[in-house]
Amino acid sequence: MAKVETQTVTSRQLSVDNEATILPLDELGWVGVNPDTVELGKKRQYLTANNGIKGLEILLPEEIERATRIFYRDGFVVVRDVLDRTQLDEIRRGCDRVIHEMMNLDKDRIGNRGSHRYSFGSASRTGHQVHQPEWATLIDLPTVTPILTSIFDSKDYIVRGGGGDFCLPGAIDYQPLHSDMGDRRVFKNKESGKEFILGSFKDPSGRLNYRDLPCPYVCCNFLMVDFNQLNGPTRQIAGTQHSQENIPGLEEEPEWMKLSTVCPAPAGSVLIRDPRAWHGGTPNLSNEVRAIPNIEYFAPWYREPMPVSMPRKIFDGLSPHGQWISRYIVAGQGEELDTGFRKNLGGTPLTSRSRPTR
Repeated sequence: MAKVETQTVTSRQLSVDNEATILPLDELGWVGVNPDTVELGKKRQYLTANNGIKGLEILLPEEIERATRIFYRDGFVVVRDVLDRTQLDEIRRGCDRVIHEMMNLDKDRIGNRGSHRYSFGSASRTGHQVHQPEWATLIDLPTVTPILTSIFDSKDYIVRGGGGDFCLPGAIDYQPLHSDMGDRRVFKNKESGKEFILGSFKDPSGRLNYRDLPCPYVCCNFLMVDFNQLNGPTRQIAGTQHSQENIPGLEEEPEWMKLSTVCPAPAGSVLIRDPRAWHGGTPNLSNEVRAIPNIEYFAPWYREPMPVSMPRKIFDGLSPHGQWISRYIVAGQGEELDTGFRKNLGGTPLTSRSRPTR
């Protein structure tokens, strides 16, 4: 019988922000945080001088074999120019709309991944954002699909859903390093008492765990702005997708890992990553919102529970390949989905908190 663990999320009541609707996107941050302190000034200088993966390789979409090789070596790869200007503007507008809707519900910018830091998917009642047409546009891109086909060595991979994250100016702390996968575990929510299951893989013999597998799951994060040293670029620790070591907490994490960020990298790029690789959010000390919507894919041979998250109308507008790989998450004919936001935008898991919520 599976071991039952408890999982706690922050549950402080969020406050409505009636002014968020009228504010420009990049003016939604720095709530309750002074951007002009001496400490933050020194931090900006330090990150400007030191932040970023040295020798970061950024590929073109046609470099399919090289992208596959780097992905399997490092657990991630960056490919530029996967979105043209028209596509990038379209996806930006979708992110702008959803971010404003979420900020309307969080006046103090408590966040659901730490202060000023948010998961798009966790905020949604479906757990995903593929009910938004802009997210659906990302599912079958001619610049990305051939790379995914090469990584999985098959066209029969499937869409799990899509969400991503964003951090506002004023997300001044690091998010702990983490992995987005784990072996099968049963959790009990302390507040509701309800049990739920995370993960699917479990070796009854105890000889293998999910890190021993070939890549079961790929996440494609799309850069809405240029990643630079100051606007919260994702940090990725190369080669950790198969590591059996314990992921270090913020206090134990060496400085080089905190500076191992995917920057500089241009807007319109995609960060294709194995979610098992250690990664985490970093401070956004700039004056722009850093958003990376994503689409998530399972290998043809891997499955976890996938909630229905795509309305039939969105599905009908996809390419034939997009429909084929999205077949497990589409609503039935006449089925209506509740696509609103979760209470408190889903709350913040303890493992994602960078500091106590104000």
